[in-house]
Amino acid sequence: MKSTIRDISLAPQGKARIDWVKAYMPLLSELKQEFELNKPLLHKRITVSVHLEAKTAYLCQVLAAGGAQVSVTGSNPLSTQDAIAAALVQDGLIVHAWYGATDEEYYEHLNRALDIGPDIIIDDGGDLVAILHSQAPEVCSRIIGGCEETTTGVNRLRARERDGSLRFPMIAVNDARCKYLFDNRYGTGQSVWDGIMRTTNLIVAGKNVVVAGYGWCGRGVALKGRGLGANVIVTEVDPIKALEAAMDGFRVMPMLEAAEVGDIFITTTGCTKVIRREHFERMKDGVLLANAGHFDVEICKPDLEELAIEKRIMRQNVEGYVMKDGRVLNLLAQGRLVNLASGDGHPAEIMDMSFALQVLSVMYLVENKGQLQPRVYGVPRSIDYRVAQMKLKSLGIEIDSLTSEQRQYLMSY
Repeated sequence: MKSTIRDISLAPQGKARIDWVKAYMPLLSELKQEFELNKPLLHKRITVSVHLEAKTAYLCQVLAAGGAQVSVTGSNPLSTQDAIAAALVQDGLIVHAWYGATDEEYYEHLNRALDIGPDIIIDDGGDLVAILHSQAPEVCSRIIGGCEETTTGVNRLRARERDGSLRFPMIAVNDARCKYLFDNRYGTGQSVWDGIMRTTNLIVAGKNVVVAGYGWCGRGVALKGRGLGANVIVTEVDPIKALEAAMDGFRVMPMLEAAEVGDIFITTTGCTKVIRREHFERMKDGVLLANAGHFDVEICKPDLEELAIEKRIMRQNVEGYVMKDGRVLNLLAQGRLVNLASGDGHPAEIMDMSFALQVLSVMYLVENKGQLQPRVYGVPRSIDYRVAQMKLKSLGIEIDSLTSEQRQYLMSY
Protein backbone atom coordinates (compact mmCIF):
# COMPACT_ATOMS: atom_id res chain seq x y z
CA MET A 1 0.00 0.00 0.00
CA LYS A 2 1.42 3.37 -1.03
CA SER A 3 2.33 5.96 1.61
CA THR A 4 1.54 9.69 1.56
CA ILE A 5 4.57 11.64 2.79
CA ARG A 6 6.48 14.79 1.88
CA ASP A 7 9.98 13.63 0.92
CA ILE A 8 11.49 10.12 1.10
CA SER A 9 14.99 11.58 0.70
CA LEU A 10 14.75 12.80 4.32
CA ALA A 11 14.83 9.20 5.60
CA PRO A 12 18.51 9.22 6.71
CA GLN A 13 17.84 12.25 8.93
CA GLY A 14 14.83 10.53 10.43
CA LYS A 15 16.72 7.30 11.04
CA ALA A 16 19.43 9.19 12.93
CA ARG A 17 16.81 10.80 15.19
CA ILE A 18 15.13 7.45 15.87
CA ASP A 19 18.48 5.80 16.61
CA TRP A 20 19.23 8.57 19.12
CA VAL A 21 16.06 8.01 21.18
CA LYS A 22 16.38 4.22 21.02
CA ALA A 23 19.46 4.45 23.20
CA TYR A 24 17.32 6.05 25.94
CA MET A 25 14.26 3.78 25.67
CA PRO A 26 15.34 0.47 27.26
CA LEU A 27 11.81 -0.71 28.01
CA LEU A 28 10.73 -0.57 24.38
CA SER A 29 14.01 -2.20 23.37
CA GLU A 30 13.36 -5.10 25.75
CA LEU A 31 9.85 -5.56 24.38
CA LYS A 32 11.16 -5.33 20.82
CA GLN A 33 13.55 -8.22 21.49
CA GLU A 34 10.65 -10.30 22.83
CA PHE A 35 8.49 -9.42 19.83
CA GLU A 36 11.18 -10.27 17.30
CA LEU A 37 11.52 -13.69 18.89
CA ASN A 38 7.84 -14.58 19.41
CA LYS A 39 5.95 -12.52 16.77
CA PRO A 40 2.80 -12.18 18.94
CA LEU A 41 1.16 -9.72 16.54
CA LEU A 42 1.61 -11.77 13.37
CA HIS A 43 -1.18 -11.14 10.83
CA LYS A 44 -2.60 -8.28 12.94
CA ARG A 45 -3.20 -4.85 11.39
CA ILE A 46 -2.67 -1.79 13.55
CA THR A 47 -3.48 1.83 12.71
CA VAL A 48 -1.64 4.38 14.83
CA SER A 49 -2.53 8.08 15.08
CA VAL A 50 0.24 9.80 17.04
CA HIS A 51 2.41 12.89 17.22
CA LEU A 52 4.73 11.61 14.55
CA GLU A 53 8.25 12.13 15.88
CA ALA A 54 11.19 9.91 16.81
CA LYS A 55 9.87 8.36 20.02
CA THR A 56 6.49 7.44 18.55
CA ALA A 57 8.27 6.11 15.49
CA TYR A 58 10.11 3.65 17.71
CA LEU A 59 6.77 2.54 19.19
CA CYS A 60 5.55 1.81 15.66
CA GLN A 61 8.74 -0.12 14.88
CA VAL A 62 8.25 -2.27 17.97
CA LEU A 63 4.69 -3.14 16.90
CA ALA A 64 5.98 -4.04 13.44
CA ALA A 65 8.70 -6.19 15.02
CA GLY A 66 5.88 -8.23 16.58
CA GLY A 67 4.65 -9.15 13.12
CA ALA A 68 1.94 -6.53 12.71
CA GLN A 69 1.19 -4.56 9.57
CA VAL A 70 1.31 -0.97 10.80
CA SER A 71 -0.13 2.16 9.21
CA VAL A 72 0.74 5.48 10.81
CA THR A 73 -0.66 8.99 10.63
CA GLY A 74 -0.16 12.21 12.59
CA SER A 75 -2.47 13.36 15.37
CA ASN A 76 -1.52 17.01 14.93
CA PRO A 77 -0.48 18.76 11.67
CA LEU A 78 2.29 20.75 13.35
CA SER A 79 3.88 17.89 15.30
CA THR A 80 4.61 15.61 12.33
CA GLN A 81 8.29 15.51 11.41
CA ASP A 82 8.74 14.76 7.70
CA ALA A 83 12.12 13.10 8.21
CA ILE A 84 10.60 10.65 10.70
CA ALA A 85 7.73 9.84 8.33
CA ALA A 86 10.26 9.12 5.58
CA ALA A 87 12.35 6.87 7.84
CA LEU A 88 9.30 4.77 8.76
CA VAL A 89 8.36 4.33 5.09
CA GLN A 90 11.91 3.23 4.32
CA ASP A 91 11.57 0.78 7.22
CA GLY A 92 8.54 -0.82 5.55
CA LEU A 93 5.68 0.86 7.43
CA ILE A 94 2.76 2.66 5.78
CA VAL A 95 2.65 6.38 6.59
CA HIS A 96 0.11 9.05 5.68
CA ALA A 97 1.27 12.36 7.18
CA TRP A 98 3.26 15.50 6.58
CA TYR A 99 4.11 18.64 8.49
CA GLY A 100 1.72 21.56 8.12
CA ALA A 101 -1.17 19.55 6.67
CA THR A 102 -4.35 21.54 6.04
CA ASP A 103 -7.50 20.40 7.86
CA GLU A 104 -8.62 18.66 4.67
CA GLU A 105 -5.27 16.90 4.25
CA TYR A 106 -5.16 15.95 7.93
CA TYR A 107 -8.49 14.12 7.80
CA GLU A 108 -7.62 12.58 4.44
CA HIS A 109 -4.47 11.13 6.04
CA LEU A 110 -6.50 9.73 8.94
CA ASN A 111 -8.88 8.02 6.54
CA ARG A 112 -6.07 6.60 4.43
CA ALA A 113 -4.41 5.16 7.52
CA LEU A 114 -7.62 3.22 8.15
CA ASP A 115 -7.60 1.72 4.65
CA ILE A 116 -5.69 -1.32 5.93
CA GLY A 117 -8.82 -2.36 7.86
CA PRO A 118 -7.22 -2.39 11.33
CA ASP A 119 -7.74 -5.00 14.01
CA ILE A 120 -6.39 -2.58 16.62
CA ILE A 121 -5.99 1.20 16.79
CA ILE A 122 -3.79 3.47 18.88
CA ASP A 123 -5.28 6.95 19.10
CA ASP A 124 -4.00 10.25 20.47
CA GLY A 125 -6.79 12.73 21.08
CA GLY A 126 -9.74 10.75 19.74
CA ASP A 127 -9.88 11.79 16.08
CA LEU A 128 -9.33 8.25 14.82
CA VAL A 129 -12.17 6.91 16.96
CA ALA A 130 -14.42 9.77 15.83
CA ILE A 131 -13.83 9.00 12.15
CA LEU A 132 -14.42 5.29 12.65
CA HIS A 133 -17.75 5.89 14.35
CA SER A 134 -19.03 8.58 11.99
CA GLN A 135 -17.63 7.53 8.63
CA ALA A 136 -16.54 3.89 8.78
CA PRO A 137 -18.96 1.82 10.87
CA GLU A 138 -18.18 -1.22 8.73
CA VAL A 139 -14.56 -1.06 9.91
CA CYS A 140 -15.65 -0.85 13.57
CA SER A 141 -17.13 -4.33 13.44
CA ARG A 142 -13.72 -5.98 12.88
CA ILE A 143 -11.78 -3.98 15.46
CA ILE A 144 -10.63 -5.97 18.48
CA GLY A 145 -10.05 -2.79 20.46
CA GLY A 146 -7.81 0.22 20.86
CA CYS A 147 -5.72 2.36 23.16
CA GLU A 148 -5.97 6.09 23.90
CA GLU A 149 -2.93 8.12 24.92
CA THR A 150 -4.33 11.45 26.15
CA THR A 151 -6.65 12.97 28.75
CA THR A 152 -8.63 14.71 25.98
CA GLY A 153 -9.08 11.46 24.09
CA VAL A 154 -10.16 9.57 27.20
CA ASN A 155 -12.75 12.27 27.98
CA ARG A 156 -14.18 11.88 24.47
CA LEU A 157 -14.28 8.10 24.87
CA ARG A 158 -16.09 8.30 28.20
CA ALA A 159 -18.69 10.59 26.59
CA ARG A 160 -19.30 7.90 23.95
CA GLU A 161 -19.47 5.23 26.63
CA ARG A 162 -22.06 7.24 28.57
CA ASP A 163 -24.37 7.65 25.58
CA GLY A 164 -23.91 4.02 24.52
CA SER A 165 -22.34 4.77 21.14
CA LEU A 166 -18.86 3.27 21.69
CA ARG A 167 -18.57 0.31 19.31
CA PHE A 168 -15.43 -1.47 20.54
CA PRO A 169 -13.35 -1.68 23.74
CA MET A 170 -10.76 1.02 24.39
CA ILE A 171 -8.03 1.06 27.00
CA ALA A 172 -7.40 4.42 28.69
CA VAL A 173 -3.61 4.27 28.68
CA ASN A 174 -3.54 7.88 29.87
CA ASP A 175 -5.10 6.82 33.19
CA ALA A 176 -2.35 4.35 34.10
CA ARG A 177 -0.32 5.48 37.09
CA CYS A 178 2.92 5.06 35.11
CA LYS A 179 1.41 7.43 32.54
CA TYR A 180 -0.14 10.35 34.38
CA LEU A 181 2.30 10.38 37.30
CA PHE A 182 5.32 10.56 34.99
CA ASP A 183 4.35 11.45 31.41
CA ASN A 184 1.81 14.14 32.30
CA ARG A 185 3.73 15.60 35.23
CA TYR A 186 7.42 15.31 34.36
CA GLY A 187 7.12 14.92 30.59
CA THR A 188 4.71 17.78 29.99
CA GLY A 189 6.37 19.89 32.67
CA GLN A 190 9.75 19.73 30.97
CA SER A 191 8.75 19.67 27.31
CA VAL A 192 6.36 22.64 27.52
CA TRP A 193 9.09 24.85 28.92
CA ASP A 194 11.55 23.48 26.39
CA GLY A 195 9.17 24.47 23.58
CA ILE A 196 8.55 27.95 25.00
CA MET A 197 12.19 28.73 25.69
CA ARG A 198 13.57 27.50 22.37
CA THR A 199 10.81 29.37 20.50
CA THR A 200 11.16 32.71 22.29
CA ASN A 201 14.77 32.77 23.59
CA LEU A 202 13.47 34.73 26.60
CA ILE A 203 14.18 34.30 30.30
CA VAL A 204 11.60 32.71 32.58
CA ALA A 205 13.06 33.73 35.94
CA GLY A 206 11.25 36.65 37.55
CA LYS A 207 8.25 36.51 35.21
CA ASN A 208 4.65 35.98 36.27
CA VAL A 209 3.53 32.67 34.75
CA VAL A 210 -0.18 31.83 34.68
CA VAL A 211 -0.96 28.11 34.44
CA ALA A 212 -4.60 27.35 33.59
CA GLY A 213 -5.58 24.04 35.14
CA TYR A 214 -3.97 22.08 37.95
CA GLY A 215 -4.36 18.52 36.74
CA TRP A 216 -1.27 16.38 36.33
CA CYS A 217 -0.06 18.37 33.32
CA GLY A 218 -0.69 21.68 35.08
CA ARG A 219 1.13 20.44 38.16
CA GLY A 220 4.16 19.60 36.06
CA VAL A 221 4.20 22.92 34.23
CA ALA A 222 3.79 24.87 37.48
CA LEU A 223 6.50 22.86 39.25
CA LYS A 224 9.03 23.35 36.44
CA GLY A 225 8.10 27.01 36.11
CA ARG A 226 8.88 27.57 39.77
CA GLY A 227 12.14 25.70 39.32
CA LEU A 228 13.06 28.14 36.54
CA GLY A 229 12.48 31.06 38.89
CA ALA A 230 9.03 32.14 37.78
CA ASN A 231 6.29 33.51 40.02
CA VAL A 232 3.58 30.94 39.28
CA ILE A 233 -0.14 31.69 39.39
CA VAL A 234 -2.73 28.91 38.96
CA THR A 235 -6.29 29.32 37.71
CA GLU A 236 -8.83 26.54 38.31
CA VAL A 237 -12.55 25.68 38.28
CA ASP A 238 -12.20 22.65 40.58
CA PRO A 239 -12.15 23.76 44.26
CA ILE A 240 -10.13 20.75 45.41
CA LYS A 241 -7.45 21.23 42.75
CA ALA A 242 -7.38 24.94 43.51
CA LEU A 243 -6.88 24.18 47.20
CA GLU A 244 -4.09 21.75 46.34
CA ALA A 245 -2.35 24.39 44.22
CA ALA A 246 -2.58 26.88 47.09
CA MET A 247 -1.15 24.34 49.55
CA ASP A 248 1.63 23.56 47.07
CA GLY A 249 2.64 27.20 47.43
CA PHE A 250 1.20 28.74 44.27
CA ARG A 251 -0.99 31.83 44.02
CA VAL A 252 -4.54 30.98 42.95
CA MET A 253 -6.92 33.47 41.35
CA PRO A 254 -9.52 33.78 38.55
CA MET A 255 -8.22 34.15 35.01
CA LEU A 256 -9.78 37.61 34.76
CA GLU A 257 -7.54 38.76 37.61
CA ALA A 258 -4.49 36.83 36.41
CA ALA A 259 -4.84 38.34 32.93
CA GLU A 260 -3.73 41.73 34.26
CA VAL A 261 -0.46 40.51 35.82
CA GLY A 262 0.68 37.55 33.74
CA ASP A 263 3.72 37.60 31.43
CA ILE A 264 3.40 34.01 30.18
CA PHE A 265 0.09 32.12 29.95
CA ILE A 266 -0.02 28.32 29.56
CA THR A 267 -3.29 26.40 29.18
CA THR A 268 -3.42 22.77 30.36
CA THR A 269 -7.15 22.11 30.80
CA GLY A 270 -8.42 20.16 27.79
CA CYS A 271 -11.38 22.59 27.72
CA THR A 272 -12.37 25.34 25.29
CA LYS A 273 -12.08 29.16 25.44
CA VAL A 274 -10.08 29.12 28.66
CA ILE A 275 -8.44 32.40 27.61
CA ARG A 276 -10.79 34.60 25.61
CA ARG A 277 -11.81 38.15 24.71
CA GLU A 278 -12.27 39.60 28.21
CA HIS A 279 -8.85 38.26 29.18
CA PHE A 280 -7.08 39.51 26.05
CA GLU A 281 -8.49 42.99 26.68
CA ARG A 282 -6.72 43.15 30.07
CA MET A 283 -3.35 41.66 29.18
CA LYS A 284 -0.03 43.51 29.19
CA ASP A 285 1.94 44.31 26.07
CA GLY A 286 4.27 41.51 24.98
CA VAL A 287 2.66 38.58 26.79
CA LEU A 288 3.29 35.04 25.58
CA LEU A 289 0.31 32.75 25.01
CA ALA A 290 1.04 29.01 24.90
CA ASN A 291 -1.20 25.95 24.91
CA ALA A 292 -0.33 22.52 26.28
CA GLY A 293 -3.75 20.94 25.69
CA HIS A 294 -4.38 18.55 22.83
CA PHE A 295 -6.60 20.80 20.68
CA ASP A 296 -6.06 24.43 19.68
CA VAL A 297 -9.25 25.65 21.34
CA GLU A 298 -8.08 26.64 24.82
CA ILE A 299 -6.76 30.01 23.65
CA CYS A 300 -9.66 31.49 21.68
CA LYS A 301 -8.08 32.38 18.35
CA PRO A 302 -11.29 33.78 16.81
CA ASP A 303 -11.41 36.37 19.61
CA LEU A 304 -7.78 37.25 19.00
CA GLU A 305 -8.47 37.68 15.29
CA GLU A 306 -11.45 39.95 15.96
CA LEU A 307 -9.57 42.13 18.46
CA ALA A 308 -6.39 42.50 16.40
CA ILE A 309 -5.91 45.23 13.83
CA GLU A 310 -2.81 43.50 12.49
CA LYS A 311 -1.06 40.14 12.76
CA ARG A 312 2.71 39.95 12.48
CA ILE A 313 5.16 37.04 12.24
CA MET A 314 7.49 37.90 15.10
CA ARG A 315 9.77 34.87 14.66
CA GLN A 316 9.30 31.21 13.77
CA ASN A 317 6.24 29.83 15.60
CA VAL A 318 5.38 33.23 17.12
CA GLU A 319 2.50 35.33 15.78
CA GLY A 320 2.03 38.82 17.22
CA TYR A 321 -1.57 40.05 17.42
CA VAL A 322 -1.55 43.85 17.49
CA MET A 323 -4.41 45.37 19.49
CA LYS A 324 -6.00 48.77 18.76
CA ASP A 325 -4.07 50.37 21.63
CA GLY A 326 -0.74 49.08 20.29
CA ARG A 327 -0.32 46.13 22.65
CA VAL A 328 1.06 42.97 21.07
CA LEU A 329 -0.13 39.56 22.31
CA ASN A 330 2.20 36.79 21.12
CA LEU A 331 0.64 33.43 20.27
CA LEU A 332 3.04 30.48 20.15
CA ALA A 333 2.68 27.60 17.67
CA GLN A 334 -0.73 28.81 16.43
CA GLY A 335 -2.21 27.81 19.77
CA ARG A 336 -1.42 24.15 19.18
CA LEU A 337 0.54 21.89 21.53
CA VAL A 338 3.57 24.05 22.21
CA ASN A 339 5.78 21.18 23.35
CA LEU A 340 5.36 19.37 20.04
CA ALA A 341 4.59 22.12 17.54
CA SER A 342 7.55 24.12 18.84
CA GLY A 343 9.69 21.31 20.23
CA ASP A 344 10.40 17.59 20.25
CA GLY A 345 7.79 16.56 22.79
CA HIS A 346 8.40 14.66 25.99
CA PRO A 347 11.85 13.30 26.91
CA ALA A 348 12.64 9.84 25.56
CA GLU A 349 12.98 8.27 29.02
CA ILE A 350 9.43 9.37 29.90
CA MET A 351 7.84 8.18 26.65
CA ASP A 352 9.62 4.86 27.09
CA MET A 353 7.23 4.13 29.96
CA SER A 354 4.13 5.45 28.19
CA PHE A 355 4.80 3.46 25.05
CA ALA A 356 5.65 0.31 26.98
CA LEU A 357 2.15 0.66 28.44
CA GLN A 358 0.80 1.03 24.90
CA VAL A 359 2.57 -2.10 23.64
CA LEU A 360 1.49 -4.25 26.60
CA SER A 361 -2.08 -2.91 26.36
CA VAL A 362 -2.18 -3.93 22.70
CA MET A 363 -1.11 -7.40 23.75
CA TYR A 364 -3.84 -7.44 26.41
CA LEU A 365 -6.43 -6.66 23.73
CA VAL A 366 -5.14 -9.45 21.49
CA GLU A 367 -5.04 -11.97 24.33
CA ASN A 368 -8.60 -11.08 25.41
CA LYS A 369 -10.16 -10.85 21.95
CA GLY A 370 -13.94 -11.27 22.14
CA GLN A 371 -14.03 -11.09 25.94
CA LEU A 372 -14.18 -7.31 26.36
CA GLN A 373 -17.33 -5.22 26.04
CA PRO A 374 -17.45 -1.95 24.03
CA ARG A 375 -16.49 0.28 26.95
CA VAL A 376 -13.50 2.16 28.35
CA TYR A 377 -11.11 0.01 30.39
CA GLY A 378 -8.25 1.03 32.63
CA VAL A 379 -4.79 -0.41 32.09
CA PRO A 380 -4.63 -3.64 34.11
CA ARG A 381 -2.70 -3.17 37.34
CA SER A 382 -0.35 -6.01 36.40
CA ILE A 383 0.74 -4.09 33.27
CA ASP A 384 1.22 -0.85 35.22
CA TYR A 385 3.36 -2.66 37.78
CA ARG A 386 5.35 -4.52 35.13
CA VAL A 387 6.28 -1.25 33.44
CA ALA A 388 7.31 0.27 36.78
CA GLN A 389 9.43 -2.77 37.58
CA MET A 390 11.06 -2.69 34.14
CA LYS A 391 11.87 1.00 34.62
CA LEU A 392 13.39 0.42 38.06
CA LYS A 393 15.50 -2.42 36.66
CA SER A 394 16.76 -0.19 33.85
CA LEU A 395 17.81 2.37 36.47
CA GLY A 396 19.59 -0.24 38.57
CA ILE A 397 17.17 0.27 41.47
CA GLU A 398 15.99 -2.55 43.74
CA ILE A 399 13.08 -2.34 46.16
CA ASP A 400 11.69 -4.40 49.05
CA SER A 401 9.03 -7.10 48.80
CA LEU A 402 6.35 -7.94 51.34
CA THR A 403 7.02 -11.00 53.49
CA SER A 404 4.28 -13.62 53.72
CA GLU A 405 3.61 -12.42 57.27
CA GLN A 406 3.19 -8.83 56.05
CA ARG A 407 0.81 -9.91 53.30
CA GLN A 408 -1.28 -11.84 55.80
CA TYR A 409 -1.33 -8.85 58.16
CA LEU A 410 -2.50 -6.47 55.45
CA MET A 411 -5.32 -8.85 54.46
CA SER A 412 -6.54 -9.38 58.00
CA TYR A 413 -9.28 -7.45 59.82
